[in-house]
Amino acid sequence: MSKLSSGALIESAKRLSDEISKLTFADPVTHVYNPLQYAWQSHQAYLSMASPKTCQVLFLGMNPGPWGMAQTGVPFGEIPMVRDYLGIETPVDKPTNEHPKRPVEGFACKKSEVSGRRLWGLFAERYPKAKEFFKQHFVANYCPLVFMEASARNHTPDKLPAAERETLDAICGQHLSEVIDVLKPKFWVGVGAYAEQCFERLKEKRASAQGKSDDATILRILHPSPASPAANRDWAGQVTKTLCDAGIWDK
Repeated sequence: MSKLSSGALIESAKRLSDEISKLTFADPVTHVYNPLQYAWQSHQAYLSMASPKTCQVLFLGMNPGPWGMAQTGVPFGEIPMVRDYLGIETPVDKPTNEHPKRPVEGFACKKSEVSGRRLWGLFAERYPKAKEFFKQHFVANYCPLVFMEASARNHTPDKLPAAERETLDAICGQHLSEVIDVLKPKFWVGVGAYAEQCFERLKEKRASAQGKSDDATILRILHPSPASPAANRDWAGQVTKTLCDAGIWDK
């Protein structure tokens, strides 16, 4: 299979899903969702939208939100944006161990993922046709798993014990490296500090293995989560400025 093919992304995602599905996590994590399994149709359709020959910018998030990718299989996948902007709407199955307070209803889910609405909403405003966005951009998540505690509280990957985190990082880092090999983006954009650190760690590791550093610029944009007070003050304006100042978008 050609490296310059979205098919390479699909094969890499399959390997990622197979490897992370074998992992186990201790308390306080009680439920783990892998949308690459139960929402694979949507995820595959999403990966097929990538443009490896012309991609310039890779945006990276941390892991799925309960009302976004957990429902749709698409990074930051707020349902109306995935359905109406990306044009993806497929059947979604159930995770193997579903938490009663966090049901997976797929595209029938009525809850909104604010982070996804903000992120894809900004992209849709600047690129009204999704195919224009995907000519030079792509969005991925570092870790595809959703972690929950018994109360249904979200448990982010950075809160995992060191041993669990290191095992997960080895798998997710390898997948991210494969994504970069396929897309060859010039700009690695972390959506928030965690993702930026993932990029920095990977760039250092790749440089050590290859004997030379990737010719890429790493930067961070403000995470769109409403839990961040800064994100609730003209998030779109702040992010647009960051991207324009970096030379990614024209002013």
